[in-house]
Amino acid sequence: MNPAQTINDPQDLTSWLNLTLPPGIGPRTQQQLLRAFGQPKAVFTAGLSAVAGVVGIKAAQSLFDGLQNTAQQTLVAQTLAWFRVAGHHIVTLADAEYPQRLLESNDPPCLLYVIGDPRYLNLPAIGVVGSRNATPQGIENALAFSRALADAGFTIISGLALGIDAAAHEGALRSDTASGTLAIIGTGIDRVYPASNRKLAHLITGKGCIISEFPLGTAATASNFPRRNRLIAGLSQACLVVEAAPASGSLITARLAGELGRDLFAIPGSIHAPQYKGCHALIKQGAKLVECAQDILEELSPRHANPATSPSTADAPRPEHRVLLQAIGHDPCTLDQIINRSGLTADVVLAMLTELSLDGSVTNLPGGRYQRLIRS
Repeated sequence: MNPAQTINDPQDLTSWLNLTLPPGIGPRTQQQLLRAFGQPKAVFTAGLSAVAGVVGIKAAQSLFDGLQNTAQQTLVAQTLAWFRVAGHHIVTLADAEYPQRLLESNDPPCLLYVIGDPRYLNLPAIGVVGSRNATPQGIENALAFSRALADAGFTIISGLALGIDAAAHEGALRSDTASGTLAIIGTGIDRVYPASNRKLAHLITGKGCIISEFPLGTAATASNFPRRNRLIAGLSQACLVVEAAPASGSLITARLAGELGRDLFAIPGSIHAPQYKGCHALIKQGAKLVECAQDILEELSPRHANPATSPSTADAPRPEHRVLLQAIGHDPCTLDQIINRSGLTADVVLAMLTELSLDGSVTNLPGGRYQRLIRS
């Protein structure tokens, strides 16, 4: 087994698995049993009637039926085999590596499946979340903020989804520090969802870790992701929402973070962009409006503040481009609007838009629109 793993007795791990795998036995029930009997092995030694006296006969029967259930015991064997692979860990409530911040939540999982280095679980950390259907500016913001926060010593936590989540992980990985990044997933630890993030997942395990509370083989279902979000909120000491539509799952993470007393930050955007309406709602409700990573660092701890780490605007544009960038502004606009505002001819505007697109200052949006990007 891996030296970093603290469960040395396979029977102990088997007991932890048999405690957490049966259907209908959630984290709160599991903790109730642990408070009553101590270690999982003692739960099963106590017998059906004693366990039923603590959690009721239905839950107790499900727990003991699992010991004879062929599917569950096959999964236990598969999990033990998975655990023996280098870099694979199972961290339980009894282990020193178990994240202490997670204990502040109402129902911390009794067991976490981890690929990578579990020492990242207790480092200073900030959750960075947002829309899967992110705008180009949102991607730039997630990259820039996450890298700057990682440069300042914070581990970046997100959910390995498309859009803002993936950009947050990538930003942290670009940092030259050892801060790293944690990916909390809503599937079994043996699956990557979406599959297009497989390469990113591999990179994360080399500079952080991937974490799941779900058993091996668990598929991606809608009900899993609110549970995933509660872990992001619980593991983070603060949460940054980069972009969020009104019904975004990121708002669930933000709400849970607020309930735990975490600092909550949101980036504002165009009043016309639906991807920012969730952020604006959070700001109205008391989240702190931030324009650069330094705003977050100064709020969390003055000793982390370092102007050199905060994202800045892009290099000053060439003089001939300034008029065009001012005409574009910060909201998406059409070619006709740019021509009218700038007073330039169509061929000059198109030529300049091509140059600005190539250097990453402007992006093309669906519907023939353009948007200026603020880069770090």
